Amino acid sequence: MDIWYVDDRCINCDAARQFAPDLIGEIEGKSQMLRPPRDEQEARRLHAAVFACPTRSIRPTAGQPDPELDPFPMALDNGVLICGHNSRHTAGANSYLLMRPSGTVMMIDTPRWSRELAERYAATGPVTDVLLTHRDHAAHGRRYADHFCARLWIHEGDLDAAPDADHVIQGLQPVEICEGVTAHPLPGHTQGSVLYVADDRYCFSGDSFYWSRTTRDLEVADSVTWYSIEELATSLTRTAGRLRFEWVLPGHGDRHRLTADEMSWRLTALAQRTRLLRPRPVDFTAVRW
Repeated sequence: MDIWYVDDRCINCDAARQFAPDLIGEIEGKSQMLRPPRDEQEARRLHAAVFACPTRSIRPTAGQPDPELDPFPMALDNGVLICGHNSRHTAGANSYLLMRPSGTVMMIDTPRWSRELAERYAATGPVTDVLLTHRDHAAHGRRYADHFCARLWIHEGDLDAAPDADHVIQGLQPVEICEGVTAHPLPGHTQGSVLYVADDRYCFSGDSFYWSRTTRDLEVADSVTWYSIEELATSLTRTAGRLRFEWVLPGHGDRHRLTADEMSWRLTALAQRTRLLRPRPVDFTAVRW
């Protein structure tokens, strides 16, 4: 049986733990192997973690991870795939492919760049748009958009992170990207943070909020809010009542599916909790994954 370990390049981004939380845990601010996989299903979950990890820190003591077990892009639901191959240049953020009824595809945020990966993602369908949720995830956006001959989107508040974007979202009002897909500006985590909601089903929340495995609820990363926690509370209060979705699909933090009604009341409750928060120093170790 292979012995697996996590090397010292780990940046504690949580990406790997999302795929194999029973095999990989957080110990003293880093990911650590809890135990080896016991069967083929667990081995596949471990390899998903391996090929999501932005630093490739999860390794067997002998040999290399099996590239045949790289599952990405991996379906999460009928209309969404997760890209895997997270990038150090986005602090290990998740990115997604959104399938449209026309057969086209949208990429939300970006995995690490490579031509081989880009061709793998393009095999899911013609990619028409690369939607950036905010400045922290803008790395590789232009390269992917150019490779796909796609349009690159970002909000004006974070435009300096992608000054060559093809479409700039302005102001605070929702913007229809295409039929069924709407951008909702949500300043707070950064000045130009945006949610993308598709088909009243999927919410690509960037770093504005996420599902916490610790609290079993929607949470904001108030200890990693670059712009304004007060502005984030205002944004959530303004936006919560107009959003309908079943899946929360964040850049950082876990994914989760509930009924639209339950997500709605949880988001409203999150807005209320966020109004009680006050600015604090940036502290990555304080995030409740």
